[in-house]
Amino acid sequence: MKAMGEMEEGDAVFGSNAEVVNFDSEWRDKYRPRKPKYVNRVHTSYEWNKYNQTHYDHENPPPKVVQGYKFNIFYPDLLDKATAPTCFIEKDGTRGDETCIIRFHAGPSYEDIAFRIVNKEWDRSRKNGFKHTFDGGILHLYFNFKRHRYRR
Repeated sequence: MKAMGEMEEGDAVFGSNAEVVNFDSEWRDKYRPRKPKYVNRVHTSYEWNKYNQTHYDHENPPPKVVQGYKFNIFYPDLLDKATAPTCFIEKDGTRGDETCIIRFHAGPSYEDIAFRIVNKEWDRSRKNGFKHTFDGGILHLYFNFKRHRYRR
């Protein structure tokens, strides 16, 4: 009160300590580190290579194989909306070279989120379903794995 000076005509007390504490707790609740919501899909199908064609048929199909993934991760309350979330591929120490870890990092107010995926080469062409965009607070990452065709 000393720093602000004496109250003059037309001045009124604005707020109280209780409101400041309430605002502080609302801010903490909204921007505390939390995991983002997500909807993910795994694309699996049959791989009809030469071996499977000779040993299996449509009545007795081969085992399904992972063909790709679709990740939709929701970041509605990002502090810095100008920078898009990023993803990193890390080695998976527990399973060797079969799988790897994909980690999504968005920055303040969200914790990192990670998933274990199959470790194969990605097909990055749009024609084959690759999509990596961040719009409307949603990160879309869709990719399929490269298919290596057998040729003589």
